[in-house]
Amino acid sequence: MLHETPLISTIVGGLVLAFAFGYVAHRLKLPPLVGYLFAGILVGPHTPGFVADQHLAPELAEIGVILLMFGVGLHFSLKDLLSVRGVAVPGAVVQIGFATLLGWAMGWFMGWPMGGGLVFGLALSVASTVVLLKALQERRLVETERGKIAVGWLIVEDLAMVLALVLIPAFASNGDAGHADPLATAVAGLLGIELNLGWVLALTLLKVGAFLGLMLVVGRRLIPWMLHAIAHSGSRELFRLGVLAVALGVAFGSAQLFGVSLALGAFFAGMVLAESELSHRAAQESLPLRDAFAVLFFVSVGMLFDPNILIDSPLKVLAVVFIILIGKSLAAFVIVRAFGMPTGTALTISASLAQIGEFSFILAELGVGLNLLPEEGRDLILAGAIISIILNPLMFYFAERVIPRIEARLVPQRGEKPAASAATGDAIGADGVHGSDEDIATVEVETGVATASTLTGHAIVVGCGRVGKIVADNLRANGVAFLVVEDSDRPVEDLLRQKTEVIMGNATSQRVLELANIAAAKSLVVAIPNAFEAGNVIQQAREINPAILILARAHSDAEVEHLLKLGADRVIMGEREIANGMLASLDQVHWPAVPKEDADA
Repeated sequence: MLHETPLISTIVGGLVLAFAFGYVAHRLKLPPLVGYLFAGILVGPHTPGFVADQHLAPELAEIGVILLMFGVGLHFSLKDLLSVRGVAVPGAVVQIGFATLLGWAMGWFMGWPMGGGLVFGLALSVASTVVLLKALQERRLVETERGKIAVGWLIVEDLAMVLALVLIPAFASNGDAGHADPLATAVAGLLGIELNLGWVLALTLLKVGAFLGLMLVVGRRLIPWMLHAIAHSGSRELFRLGVLAVALGVAFGSAQLFGVSLALGAFFAGMVLAESELSHRAAQESLPLRDAFAVLFFVSVGMLFDPNILIDSPLKVLAVVFIILIGKSLAAFVIVRAFGMPTGTALTISASLAQIGEFSFILAELGVGLNLLPEEGRDLILAGAIISIILNPLMFYFAERVIPRIEARLVPQRGEKPAASAATGDAIGADGVHGSDEDIATVEVETGVATASTLTGHAIVVGCGRVGKIVADNLRANGVAFLVVEDSDRPVEDLLRQKTEVIMGNATSQRVLELANIAAAKSLVVAIPNAFEAGNVIQQAREINPAILILARAHSDAEVEHLLKLGADRVIMGEREIANGMLASLDQVHWPAVPKEDADA
């Protein structure tokens, strides 16, 4: 080649190997991200063969973090964040303190200086944005109460790490705090004084507060207005570009001007846009790039890992993994239970936080660069990150299996309010009647003791969004017996107020379909827009009840064919129905009905 192309070779090498090993991991019933990490190890400097650019890969991965946090912000309003502040804020602070103490104790035991131990502990205390969000999204938990608490907890951790990244250089400078931050340096020069640590902290809080104020006052008006203007132009290409420009531009600008993290800036950009009706479309447009760059994040983590640490210091690696998987999880569980939250919620949050990621790598590099943390500490952090990321799905598996054994109360007694139980985000509906026709029973979908619905000859509506709500309202108005399967909190609360039987869970689970008594149902309306999940539901429903009438929705001819092949009786495509409605109106003008006497003739 006439010139080197490190950017192209890094992207191509990372994505191709990630695809290959991700597929192998999937075939072995492992999370694909295990394959992505292994691909990163292969293209890293510690293994023979092709070595990707170690400077470009982390920057590409950061784009994935930005887009991912922007997508979360689109589905996480300020109201949601404030609704969980009572648990997320104190919980995250206490958990960070406990994990940092454990890390500092391990560093002290190995003879590291106090500064190195504190950096090491902080790095072990903060969960990975990418891993946590992907785990919640795969289980459709982001919009449940437990998901909101976990994401709110994550945001508090990010804010704490922003402060840590400012304060650590101040500690390392032996009192010369004014050089820890550009704004502090400018203020110190203007006033002609040396700023102490208190001044640096105050200025940092001022910058973060200024950023939040700007986003809430100006951003929540400017960003939706700009995207609305682009949408009205009719150009999908410009709209997609506008979404990416907002996500990346706000993230980069907030980092440069206010010193907040790129991920935090992107999150607030998405959160202010969430108030616009274009938020759903913006999430769809950013999804492909978000997934691609998230893969590069895992590849970049694998590149940093030196496998020799597993051979040279196995006991130290085990100690780090213990702190991440057991120490942090146990602290989170105790904290959440102390706030009176259900055991299921506590276990889910514990599993969510049982890993470390991108902020840990940043802190490790900063600590090594400031001569606070030995290079051995960085290697241990990377080893702990990779092992905890690989084992994190097992933590979720354990949490999902242990809930039935330790949840003391599975079904509320007669007369209890279902809305309170609905907040657990597990399941609603099972027995439609509990003593009176106004009682709605709640059960745990994950348990083996939940009772299936007693309805027979009924209709089942999967998904209660815009389409599902219309179907449910019509069935209710016509007195048809039906129940709804839904996995989001808000529609469930509305349905409960209307005395509708609901099962809260993912209909792709056979257990959920059994709770809906699919075997005795007459019809199934799959109103969710995702054709892949809809196909899974249809296939399982057809196997359980071959005679059931199955209706579904689709967005393309390919989706229609796919769902019909899996067993749907009829698939409605929105665009086609709109066209048919228009043609019916045109019939009245261009092809008027033939008079009866002419027809008889």
